[in-house]
Amino acid sequence: MFSITKEIHFCYGHRLLHHQGKCRHLHGHNARAVIRLENDSLDELGMVCDFSDIGRFVKDWLNREIDHNMLLHQDDPVLPLLQDAGERCYAMSENPTAENIARLIFDAVERAGFPVVEVALYETESAYASYRKSPPE
Repeated sequence: MFSITKEIHFCYGHRLLHHQGKCRHLHGHNARAVIRLENDSLDELGMVCDFSDIGRFVKDWLNREIDHNMLLHQDDPVLPLLQDAGERCYAMSENPTAENIARLIFDAVERAGFPVVEVALYETESAYASYRKSPPE
């Protein structure tokens, strides 16, 4: 099995509904997404995927969808206020935790046809969450 990993940095804001700690307040992160691709074989150039192809896709997707954006649960009462004020918002059907953001990125990369196996999202240098699909049974 061959694998490559691409790391992308971006910024986002969020808050977690019903959280009892500090994360219930609007705040932001300088995030790092680590995307791992795997394949049993290499292409005609000897690659799992060209680093520039996966990098370009993820950067473009992040810039369009969540970079410098406020990620909020679709039921968050502050969402309509921010939208009415012209702020960039991304409404999610679940709380915008690091785990759910990792899955959001994973799903976008997978839909684009890349052989993604795992996405890790670092909220800070020492705290990250990851998403990978369970192997088929």
